[in-house]
Amino acid sequence: MTDGPFPVDLIGDVHGHAAELVDLLTALGYRRAAGGGFAHPAGRRAIFVGDLIDRGPRIAETLDIVRAMEAAGSARVVLGNHELNALCFQVADPAAPGEALRRHTARNVEHHAATLRQLDERSLAEALDWFRSLPFSLDGEAFRVVHACWDDREQVVIRRGLEIHGGITDGFLVAACQQETPLCEALENALKGREMRLPRGSSFVDPHGVRRFRARARWFADPWGATVRRYSFPEIESLPDRPVAPAVVAGARPYPQGAPPVFFGHYWLDPRREPLAPQAANVACLDFSVARGGLLCAYRFDGPGPLAAERFVAVPARS
Repeated sequence: MTDGPFPVDLIGDVHGHAAELVDLLTALGYRRAAGGGFAHPAGRRAIFVGDLIDRGPRIAETLDIVRAMEAAGSARVVLGNHELNALCFQVADPAAPGEALRRHTARNVEHHAATLRQLDERSLAEALDWFRSLPFSLDGEAFRVVHACWDDREQVVIRRGLEIHGGITDGFLVAACQQETPLCEALENALKGREMRLPRGSSFVDPHGVRRFRARARWFADPWGATVRRYSFPEIESLPDRPVAPAVVAGARPYPQGAPPVFFGHYWLDPRREPLAPQAANVACLDFSVARGGLLCAYRFDGPGPLAAERFVAVPARS
């Protein structure tokens, strides 16, 4: 799918924080519109990078606002991993009777609990139907949007999978959950980010208390000459300052400098450590952890040229 004309305002992971979303849209100049959404008097459009649901206190209101904006043509939305997880949580696994594609383990239920608690059966069904109508990315001459990681080859794999299955059907979801297949790997990277295996003896504990032996990689950068710590994204200070493994260097596909600007979320950047600034002249992460007391962030995009820190707009979490 292609992007529409700019100017646009690209908005990071909302995670059910409707009050902060209203604050951010207001700061960007949007005003309440008919149907419960927001519109900009100058015709700007909002583009959401995914992860509208889970974690936050006002998920239903968040969905109402964004769906109304999308229906009115004042917003576009790409899917995040939480939206895909929600779909897979409800679709039966034909290879495992009685199980869903996304298993109802204690950890998976915990991650999805706020959505299940806040949406009644009808509202959840309507949300899931809407998710099936949304794209996994936007790709145009002016800019690109994906939830976590852009890779040209993997975007082709995802588009081909959608063509084969006629969109985000149950068949597509079943195929997407088949481990170690090109479609599964492409979606994992696009929606969760590319990872690197850590050197033997290295690991870290994530914010959920889980020990990890792989770390999210700075996929948009060239790992040549980088250390494991500096190539992690966001940088994990406990990782060693040892060179990135040759296999990681060999398998990397850095985002080309001449490619259209790419905007994404997902990475829970900490605004106390990370500046509100692009990661490169054509690369910008917009997730600054509103669901952990950080910021809800947007980027005002008005056309060609290097991305700039002064184009970021953010509001603080209310709680």
